[in-house]
Amino acid sequence: MRWTSISAIFFLFFAASAFFLLPFGVRTDEEVGNSKIQGQADSAPHRFDLKRHLLKAVALGALLTAIYYANYVNGWITADDIDFYN
Repeated sequence: MRWTSISAIFFLFFAASAFFLLPFGVRTDEEVGNSKIQGQADSAPHRFDLKRHLLKAVALGALLTAIYYANYVNGWITADDIDFYN
């Protein structure tokens, strides 16, 4: 597998991980004890740390890419294994 393919797969896993991780670790103003301002959604985060969120997404994306590449090299799960119609 070429490095460009690996980097494209990493980017896809990174983007999916970033969206998947959005609801985890978020605390609202109500949970922190602050008062909400008028018009604020109940689910709005108190403080969103983008750098920390992206680091978590990079770590999860790298882990998933490594697992994908290991499966590609070793052939643990192939297309024939997930062919449920034949």
